[in-house]
Amino acid sequence: MTGLLIFLQISSGILLVLAVLLHTAKGEGLGGIGGTARIFGTPKGMEEGLDRITWGLAGAFMLFSIFLAMLKA
Repeated sequence: MTGLLIFLQISSGILLVLAVLLHTAKGEGLGGIGGTARIFGTPKGMEEGLDRITWGLAGAFMLFSIFLAMLKA
């Protein structure tokens, strides 16, 4: 059980970092590599989709952290 939670936490952490890096700053950010910045149609739609994904991954990371802390206590 602990091994699975650790794997899920590491996976969600890596995906969270990648999601944050895909957000645009003033330019297209890393999302501009290979034309993926236009994958959601408009830049605004892309940002809204990335926001949802980022918040979901952050929530999952926090839940896995809490569950791991409860198991270790």
